[in-house]
Amino acid sequence: MRIIYVHGLDSTANSIKGQLLEQYCQTYHPDVEVIRPDLNQSPDKVFSKLCNLVQSVSSTPSQPLNSTIVMGSSLGGYFASLVSNETGCPAVLLNPSTKPHVSLQRFVNDTVIDSIACDDGNDTVVYRTTGGWEITLGDLDWFGSHKLTQILHPKQVFAVIKEGDELLDPRIATEFYRLQGVEVALQSGGDHRMTDFESQLPMIMDYLTSLR
Repeated sequence: MRIIYVHGLDSTANSIKGQLLEQYCQTYHPDVEVIRPDLNQSPDKVFSKLCNLVQSVSSTPSQPLNSTIVMGSSLGGYFASLVSNETGCPAVLLNPSTKPHVSLQRFVNDTVIDSIACDDGNDTVVYRTTGGWEITLGDLDWFGSHKLTQILHPKQVFAVIKEGDELLDPRIATEFYRLQGVEVALQSGGDHRMTDFESQLPMIMDYLTSLR
């Protein structure tokens, strides 16, 4: 089994949850490989990279598609949902974003840090997040044209959502995924970063091993 960990906005391949997942698997599931790509790129490149990664590691008979799982946190949960729809691979979602075309609009109101000259002679306005990520109006347009409206393989998707999420409204994600037929573990308390993630790993791995 391979798990592709999809980090969220303002994070990196060395995110805490990604490292905890890898350490847990090394200790308790040494047959599971954890892949932690760095996804600080435009959304079209992130989506393409993840789909190609899923398909490349699942291209041999010894590695069927359901042995490759995408696990995404926050914005990573949105991408994991899209990739599952596109490839059919299982997905685990942690406080997933469902409407980044709406939630990321907040950066438009921030101070413009930079502008980039494009090949067509026009400048692209760049907004920077607190973590140094770049957001452009083109990125927001991409999210707007790739709205998450359905889950094509709901039995392959599992969501863990905290009622105490202070950044994204947990009711929106819970209602969306449950209406799509996805199993949702809605947990009291907690926070958006899911700081108790380490304690969630036995439950999550039990779910993933049941897919074999």
